[in-house]
Amino acid sequence: MSFDQIAWFPLCAGLTAIGLVLGFLAFRRRGAAAGLRVAAWSLIPIAAYLTGALPAAWKVGTAVVGFFTGLVFSPTVWAGVAVAGLSVVLFMVSGVLRRRRGGAAAPQAPAGQAAPGTAQGAAAQGAAAPTKPNRRPLPPKSAAPADDDLSDIEEILKRRGIS
Repeated sequence: MSFDQIAWFPLCAGLTAIGLVLGFLAFRRRGAAAGLRVAAWSLIPIAAYLTGALPAAWKVGTAVVGFFTGLVFSPTVWAGVAVAGLSVVLFMVSGVLRRRRGGAAAPQAPAGQAAPGTAQGAAAQGAAAPTKPNRRPLPPKSAAPADDDLSDIEEILKRRGIS
């Protein structure tokens, strides 16, 4: 159906009349604010007709509907959506793998010096760095792996000075 095939004045006037009746009923049942709001909404169709905004609104509406029906019924678009979804999944998996492996490689220390992440390097950094008052320096990490599942929590508590 094209824009010219519709009798717009009777349609807009009818919508406005129905809206004003509903606005009056809302005014009586729920008060002035509700009635005035419904009346304001009901005046929009006749205002659009009188200002000549209906042809523009019709074009916008048909363009939006055409765009969305083109999205829904196009196999090419759905293939693009599937590829975008695959991309998101690959990003997520790579992030999990990166965290599991430990991220980027640890920096290499020059010969004769301990690496910053090792126990010797931590002791050397702790001795060289000034400590804050009322804080104990962190003890170097032990090389033996913890046997129980609570080792991470114990480590955090030790770092905070809670034993």
